[in-house]
Formats: sequence, C-alpha cells, structure tokens
Amino acid sequence: MTIKIAIIGAGSAVFSLNIIRDICLTPNLQGSTVTFMDVNPQRLDSAYTLCQRYAAEVGIALDLHKTADRRASLQGADFVVNAALVAGYGRLRDGWAVGRQFGYRHGGSLHFMHDEAFWINFYQLRLFESVIQDVLEICPDAWYVQVANPVFAGITYLARKYPQARMVGLCHGFGGVYHLARVLGLDPEHITFEIPGVNHFVWLTRLYHEGEDALPLLDRWIEREAQEYWQTCGMGDDVGPKAVDLYRRFGAFPIGDTCTVGGGSWGWWYHTDAKTEARWKEDPTPWWDWYSKGGEQGVAEIQRIAGDPSVRVTERFPPKKSGELIVPVIESIACDVPRVLTCNVLNRGELVPGVPGDLAVEVPALVSARGIQGIQTHPLPPLVLAYLWRDRAVPVRLELEAYERGDRQLLVELLMTDPWTRSEEQARAVLDGILALPYHQEMREHYRG
Repeated sequence: MTIKIAIIGAGSAVFSLNIIRDICLTPNLQGSTVTFMDVNPQRLDSAYTLCQRYAAEVGIALDLHKTADRRASLQGADFVVNAALVAGYGRLRDGWAVGRQFGYRHGGSLHFMHDEAFWINFYQLRLFESVIQDVLEICPDAWYVQVANPVFAGITYLARKYPQARMVGLCHGFGGVYHLARVLGLDPEHITFEIPGVNHFVWLTRLYHEGEDALPLLDRWIEREAQEYWQTCGMGDDVGPKAVDLYRRFGAFPIGDTCTVGGGSWGWWYHTDAKTEARWKEDPTPWWDWYSKGGEQGVAEIQRIAGDPSVRVTERFPPKKSGELIVPVIESIACDVPRVLTCNVLNRGELVPGVPGDLAVEVPALVSARGIQGIQTHPLPPLVLAYLWRDRAVPVRLELEAYERGDRQLLVELLMTDPWTRSEEQARAVLDGILALPYHQEMREHYRG
C-alpha cells in the first residue's frame, strides 16, 4: 500500500534508520513515500543517505525524500512522526550543572535532573504545538505520532487543546516486560500482559504465558534466583533489587523506565547518597553523562558511516525489526491490520481508573483502520496510584498550567514538588540560575507572570 510518512527531526539517524528497517520488513508498506525533515543539514544528509543505502541493500523500493522545510514535508502526509529534540544535550547538561550547585541530584527528580527537564520541555511544547497546527492546516486527516519527549506532557497538552487532531504518543519503555520474561525463562513471543499508568510510570499488573498466570513464576524467581542474578546484572537493571523492592512494597512490578535511569530513577529514597545507591545497584549520574555525551558521539559515528560508501549499512544494522511501535501502528491503521499495542492517549472512558480524564495515559489499545481505541485496564494498586498523582500527575498539571499562563510562580511550585527541594528560597534561586543562562531569552520573556 502506498502511503506517505513525514519524519520531523529525522536527523536522528538511528531512529530514522529503524523506521526504514521496519518498513522494509513490512510487506504491506513497501513502496511507501518517506520524507525526512530536519533543520540540521549535515545530520539530515547522513540520515537520508543511510536510509537510501539500506533500502537498496535489502532490495526494497521506497520513495525517499529530504527537506529542511517542515511545511513542505507535510504535503500529502498520511502519518507525521515527531522525533525532534529542539534544545539539545548541551542545554540539558548546563541546566543540570546549575541544579547541582543548589543541591539537586539525579534520582526521582522527574522534572529537573532528567531529560524531561522543564527548560527543555518549554521548547519541546512550542515545537509540538507548531507542528500540530501545521498538520491541521496542511494534512488534517493525517495521524500525528509523537515519540519525542515529553510524551506524557506533550500528548496531554495537545489532545486537550486540539481534540480534532488524530494523535498518539509512543514509547518503547513498556518493552522491559520482554526482558522480565526472558529472565523468568519465558518465551517473549507467547506472553500477554497489562501495564497501565502514565508514560515513564507504568506497572505490570497482569502477566500471562500461553494463557497461564505467570506472576507466581515471578514470585518464585524472586525467592530462589534473584540474589544470584543481582551478582552479575548491571546498574539499574529492569529486574534489579530496586524494581523487586518496589514490587514487594506496592504489589505491581515497575516496568521499563518507571524506576530506571531512562525515566528519572524514581523513587528518590533509593538515591539519597552513594552508599544507598550502591546497596540498590543504582548510579544514575554517570549514566546520564554517558547518555548525553554518547548521543553526540553516536551522531558522529553515523556521519562517518554515511560518508563511507564502502561500509554496508546492513552489516552494521542487520535486517531485524527494531521493536519500536511506530511502523506497526502505521501498518495497523493504513492497512487495517488489527493489533493491540501500547499507546499514550487521553484517559477518556477511565482507561486507567483513578486518573483524571484530561491526562494522557499509557494503555493497551486496539489499533486498526478504525483508529486507536484505548482498552480499560484493571485498577492500579492504591499506593501506585497515590504516587502517580503526587510525582507524575500533579507536576505535569503544574508545568502545563505554568506554560499556558506564562506564570513564573507556578514554575517555582513545580520545583517545590521536586524531592531535592528543601525550601522555597532554594527553588527560586535555582530557577533564576536556569533562566539566566544566555540562550533562554525566549523562556525568560515567556515566564514573566
């Protein structure tokens, strides 16, 4: 089937290549048109070149284009995939450096010492809104697929304000359940599960293997094998001691980014000092340094490969599906291939009981030509729901309210929810320090109220 996919922020070459790999391995989508759009010409050229070479090496005909003009990329689009990061890793690190001066640290700091920091989200939300406005003008029937962070705040904000738009947020964090399955000796291809919550805060409440309840296997593994596993697993493992401790405390298992570094290393009490972190096999600070610098190094490596035609792209990136949900969602909608996939949508119909209907939730959804229909899940345990409110829902509400009003005091209130804030004076001082960074003039002017 011939469709057009526009990728915004396509200069993230590995991400774009994963989409092309998955399209090449999806017969229904062969022959599709894909337009790569990015404002960075060097990164755009690298991504485009790699994807062209990849499709040629596997012998799949795709109609590939590149442009720096976003509006041009949207002409005739059926799907718009937003993967763009506006502010960049350098600004993220600069803000963290200010935070460290005032006593902030990684670990449970979900809106500050994390890649969804409020000063990064400001620019992301502006981008998201400008893209969705262009979509509604140029290709109003297209599906907007957001994979760029912040997924939770972004889909919540856009879906409230632009209810006429077709949109979904996607994140691969739920895939941690497959790692859990392998640890338990289960075939990941034969499990079903329920992992409700909000993005970066999702919890396994049901797990079945070939129709049988597999949670007793998890309990047995914890009792008999976990200690041995922890002797060799890495820091922040998906089934490390912190994750198991949360499962014992709350009655549901944290999945993917919920308590690992990618989601902000929740909860803060496992990160009070180096000794405590060592006990729980947690150490997010070097990971974040690696993540931010490694992203830049990865870009350089991609550009090197793109500039060397003697390198076979398929040798570096074998023809194997990425595990991302973008192409399965596109195929299910465009070709009416019904699937249940994990999606971020507004909580209409109380898909996650106890979460307000105007917040985005991450739930299983039936995806087909009829669109994306969220499936109601079982209730989360009371403690999980309480922490979801306190550490995810309330801060996102504050952040979005501050953003919409341009209210600086609400940013102070947002910082007051951070576990490392000890006084209002501290919150005000660190906010002043962030806003004083020389490239934040636009944000300073926005938050005058």
